[in-house]
Amino acid sequence: MVHKIGMSVVKEFLLLKRDLGGLIILFIMPLVLVITVTLIQDSTFKTISDNKIQILLVDNDKGAVSKTVFDNLEKSNLFTVVTQIDNQPITEEVAKEAVYKGKFQLAIVIPAKLSVDLQSKIDQNVENIVSSIGLTNSAAPLPLPKLVKQKEVKLYFDPAVQMSFKNAVMSSIDKMISQIETQSIYTTFQNQLGEGNAKFEQKSFITFKEIIPKINNKEIRPNSVQHNVPAWTLFAIFFIVIPLSINIVKEKSQGTFVRLLTNPVSNLIVIIGKTITYSVICMIQFYMMVAVAIFLFPHIGLPSLNVEGHLFLMSIVALFSGFAAIGFGILLGTVASTQEQSAPFGATSVIILAAIGGVWVPVFAMPKIMQIIAKSSPMNWALEAFYDVLLRNVSFFEIIPKISLLFLFFILTTSIALFYDKKKRTV
Repeated sequence: MVHKIGMSVVKEFLLLKRDLGGLIILFIMPLVLVITVTLIQDSTFKTISDNKIQILLVDNDKGAVSKTVFDNLEKSNLFTVVTQIDNQPITEEVAKEAVYKGKFQLAIVIPAKLSVDLQSKIDQNVENIVSSIGLTNSAAPLPLPKLVKQKEVKLYFDPAVQMSFKNAVMSSIDKMISQIETQSIYTTFQNQLGEGNAKFEQKSFITFKEIIPKINNKEIRPNSVQHNVPAWTLFAIFFIVIPLSINIVKEKSQGTFVRLLTNPVSNLIVIIGKTITYSVICMIQFYMMVAVAIFLFPHIGLPSLNVEGHLFLMSIVALFSGFAAIGFGILLGTVASTQEQSAPFGATSVIILAAIGGVWVPVFAMPKIMQIIAKSSPMNWALEAFYDVLLRNVSFFEIIPKISLLFLFFILTTSIALFYDKKKRTV
């Protein structure tokens, strides 16, 4: 039994050796992919946080509010304010055209008389409040209120920018304007009541503080590497579906599989041999990706992957992820009749599983129906198990449900493949 399995493994490695170019691609492609994607995502993060984005500011107000907006934008770590193009003040039409052509990502248009009308509206409201509590001369008639129309700060976005960027910018500007209004209200109350009568603390009373989890008194700060290495390692592991299914189809078309069955070797032995062989390949892929993330990434400006205390559990997740990929490849190779069927379907199905599994887009950002569908993807089970180990610092017992699902997927797909093959040969 052991000898037969060993010979089956040797046979699989000999088959792979014949396609050395494909085998190299199987190892090189994931490395190039993880380096490229991580560099892009890390650069995007740095662009937002470190390198300021140029935005256009059209100041039709020329008052205290617009000056405060300008100063706050300049002080922020996000933006550099541009008020002139070719040494000419920017108009709304010029800003709109520049943004819609993609030259700038954002233009802010501050309406005329914003400062004056804001102060007028606040003065009216404060006077009404002060008079209603009897702090003014009741004999003096109140002036007729001036009709002040609501003001609108316009934001023009490049149509190509992402919705998350829009929401972040709008939230930031809305908070800034609210702070300006609040400070103006406090200042007006001080003026109405007299400098010596009241002093208002204008700093924000409620603040926000992120509590970062700690392990051994070290803060755990997730970065692009910790998210990308598990995701694209899974993508690489599942891509063995293509060579595995192609080899099975080759065996059927070349008569190798028939010759194997004429020997005292069961189909189960053949599948065990394939499972061992491709499990070794999956683990080599995994350790290569981890090694690149640890040793190469720091030399190309990326954070190093910290696997301290996690490597053993990550290896277990990678092994069971490999089982799931192998089961799917065996099923596909058994069902497919030609390489033209197995290769395109294998590649497409892996991409679909990755897409719905959260490799490209986080599951929480998907529509509700897709979040439900994502739970059926083995890539999602494996990715969540990797995140549990690497980012959530869980124990082995806590990842058992997810790796059990991966192993059940392997058992189910190989069982279907065995049943289909037996049924096809008996017909």
